[in-house]
Amino acid sequence: MNIARKSLVWFLSISIAIASWRFMVGGVVETMEVVAHNLDTRQIPLFAHIVFAPLALILMPFQFWSRLRTNRPQVHRWIGRTYVIAIIISGLGGLIIAPFATAGPFAATGFFILAILWIGTTLIAVNHARQHRIAAHKVWMLRSAALTFAAVTLRLWLPFFIIATNIEFSTFYPWVAWLAWVPNLIFIELYIRRRRV
Repeated sequence: MNIARKSLVWFLSISIAIASWRFMVGGVVETMEVVAHNLDTRQIPLFAHIVFAPLALILMPFQFWSRLRTNRPQVHRWIGRTYVIAIIISGLGGLIIAPFATAGPFAATGFFILAILWIGTTLIAVNHARQHRIAAHKVWMLRSAALTFAAVTLRLWLPFFIIATNIEFSTFYPWVAWLAWVPNLIFIELYIRRRRV
């Protein structure tokens, strides 16, 4: 991955993560209307998801900073542990709130599968690290990162549909629940096979 692409990933990850915490200032109802219905009966899983998902996103690029891994391996490991914990907490919250997505069962299924794969790929990566299978750890961390980056691609698809099409939000949002992560996984699988990571 060249410098321009790496810089773009860093910029998008950090900026989207910070923007995702806007509810801390403006409130969930005012800033995240699409998930605000969860406040009534699923407040804890909702906050688990919207607090810890941005944390995972903001930490993700640091895991691929080769200089940090080489010169400060202990820092790399602690950032990695925090990243994993954030994904487990946020992913479990996502599993609980996904079935209640306002965009219907198609969107709910997309978000639910995303949460399962997000937790699963991350835990597989951790297991490889514990077994000192570093090459396999790196491959599975790339998959985990691609799913973490769904937070970014989701927010890139939304303005595309809003600006470039006349499709109603209720019509295109269920597709965004899948477009946010399926292309990411396809891209990273092609990257892994091309680079033989």
